Amino acid sequence: MSTVAFKQTWPLSIRHAKHPTFSPPQKTLSVTGMPTLFSMNQLCKFCDVELTSCSGTGTCVSNCSITSICTDRVEVCVSIWRKNETDLSLETLCHNPSKPLYGVMLDDYNSSTCVMKKKNTTSGMAEICSCRDVEECNDKVLFIPVVDPTPDDALLSVILVSLLPLLTMGVVVAGMFYWYRAYRQRVSQEWERSAKKRKTKAGGLDCDACAIMMDDDGSDSSSTHANHLNHNTEPLPIELDMLVGKGRFAQVYKAKLKQTTSDQFETVAVKIFPYEEYASWKNEKDIFSYMDLRHENIVHFLTAEERKVEKQYWLITAFHPRGNLQEHLTRHVISWEELQVLGLSLARGVAHLHSDRLLCGRPKVPIVHRDLKSSNILVKNDLTLCLCDFGLGLRLDSTLSVDDLANSGQVGTARYMAPEVLEARLNLENMESFKQTDIYSMALVLWEMTSRCEAVGEVKEYEPAYGSKVREHPCVESMKDSVLRDRGRPEIPDTWLRHKGLAQICGTIMECWDHDPEARLTALCVAERILELEDEMDKLSSRSSSAEKIPAELKIPMEVGIPGEEVKISQIQDVSAADSSVSDEK
Repeated sequence: MSTVAFKQTWPLSIRHAKHPTFSPPQKTLSVTGMPTLFSMNQLCKFCDVELTSCSGTGTCVSNCSITSICTDRVEVCVSIWRKNETDLSLETLCHNPSKPLYGVMLDDYNSSTCVMKKKNTTSGMAEICSCRDVEECNDKVLFIPVVDPTPDDALLSVILVSLLPLLTMGVVVAGMFYWYRAYRQRVSQEWERSAKKRKTKAGGLDCDACAIMMDDDGSDSSSTHANHLNHNTEPLPIELDMLVGKGRFAQVYKAKLKQTTSDQFETVAVKIFPYEEYASWKNEKDIFSYMDLRHENIVHFLTAEERKVEKQYWLITAFHPRGNLQEHLTRHVISWEELQVLGLSLARGVAHLHSDRLLCGRPKVPIVHRDLKSSNILVKNDLTLCLCDFGLGLRLDSTLSVDDLANSGQVGTARYMAPEVLEARLNLENMESFKQTDIYSMALVLWEMTSRCEAVGEVKEYEPAYGSKVREHPCVESMKDSVLRDRGRPEIPDTWLRHKGLAQICGTIMECWDHDPEARLTALCVAERILELEDEMDKLSSRSSSAEKIPAELKIPMEVGIPGEEVKISQIQDVSAADSSVSDEK
C-alpha cells in the first residue's frame, strides 16, 4: 500500500530565549488516515523586555503580542517583572528550569498559574514566576501582597518572646517535680517490698507492728507482749537461760520471754547492768528508745526494765544464735560473695546511724556508735550484720554545746580508736568529726572480714586489726606508738590485690582509715561502692564462660530486709563486749 503525505504550515513562530525565529514544524498524514504527530512543545508569551503598567500588585496581563513554541520540550513559560527608578518592565520568555536564569533557579514551574516571587537576580531585585501545561500561562501574572504585621501581631510577638524564658523554666521545674515524685515513688515501692520481706510467717504482720519470732524450740510468740506491757506495774515474765557474754559493765543472757496466755515463749537476749552502772544503762536505753533508730542492720530492741528486787537494770533485745562477727570470723572462712553481703550490711547500718534523714525524707538525729568493732556486731541467719552495744553511743543533737561534747571524753576500745581520738584532738566544733571516727573503726572491721575471705589466697587464722603488732588488750599509749608515731595500719599483702574485687575493697578500706579524718569516705559512699562492685563483678562473670555464678541466696539485695527467721526473736543481741572501757578490748 502506498502513502501520500502533505505539509501544513503551522501558523506560529518557534523561538528560544535570546535566539532568532526558526521555521515552523510540519504535520504529516498517511493515506491510511492515521496521523503521525509529534507532541507540541509549550506555548508561551515571548516578548523579551517591554514596558508595562503592572504596579506589582494584584493581577496583571502582559502587553506581549507574540506567542511562541518553546524549542525544548522541558522548557516552561517565564515572566519577570522589574522596577527601577524610572519605569516598570515585564519580560516574557521560555526557559529550561534545570538551568539558572539571571543567577537564580526556577522553583515553581510545575504550577499552571504564574505567581510572582521576589528573587535576587544578577541584574538586581525582581519578581519572577514560571508555569507550564497551560497555553500562554505567563501572560497573566499574579502578585501576592506581602502582609505587614499589625501592631497587635508585633505586640503578641514581643509578649511570646518575653514569656519564653518563663515557659522554659516552668517546663524544667515541672520536669524536676515529676522526677522527684517518680524517685519518691520508687523508694516507697522498694521500702514496701522490703517491708513485705519482714512480715512473719505466722501472723503476716509487719515487724514494726508485731515482730513475731521463733525460738530454738520452734515456739511462736509476739514481741508486742514486751513492747506494750505496762512496765511500771510488773516486770516481764522472763526466765534467764544461759550466760552468752560478759563485759566490764554488763552481762548478756539468752532468755525465754513467756507468754501470759499460753505455754509458748520467745527467745530473747537480756543485757543486765548492776545498779551502779545506771548511767551506762540509761544512755543505751535512750538511744534504743529513739524510734528512728529502727533498721534491719541495727539489733532489734524490745524494751528496758528496772528490776528493783534484783537491783539490776535490763535491756531486752532480739537474739541471734550465730553470735557476733568476731566469733563468726574465728570459726569460718567466708566466700567473696559473703564478704560483699557482710560488708554492705555493715556499711548500711553505720550509714543509717549517721544519716540525718530517713528514706521518706523525714529529719532524723544522727547517732555515732563510738565503739565499733567486730565483737559489737551480730551475724544474722541470712549472713547480714546488725550493730549492737550502744553503751557509748552519742546522739548528735543540734542542741549539744561544745562543752557537752567535750565532757563525752576519750571513749572506745583502744585497738579500734581513730588517730584523732588517741591523740585527744577531736574537732568538737564539727559534729562530722565524730562520724569520721566510726568510719576509721569500720575500716578495721572490713579489714578483718577481708583477711578471712577465701579470695585472698592463703587464709590465715583470724586475728583482730593490728594482730600481733600490739598486745592482746592494748592500752591507749601502746596504740599511740603504733598508729600515731609509726603511722602503722594493718597489713594488706600484695596477694590480696590480685583479685579485682578485693583490690577495690582494699582501696576503700585505705581511704576509710586515712590519717586525715576529712579525707575518709562516708558510710553511705562505702555502701554505694560495694553495690557498684557487685555489678562490675557480675559483668565480668557474665563475659567469662568459666566464671562461677553467684548463688541466688547470696545476691546482695537493693534493700536488705529482715527475713522471717530473723524477725522472730529467736536471736539474741550477743553483747559479748558490753565492756566499753578505754583500755580493755572486748
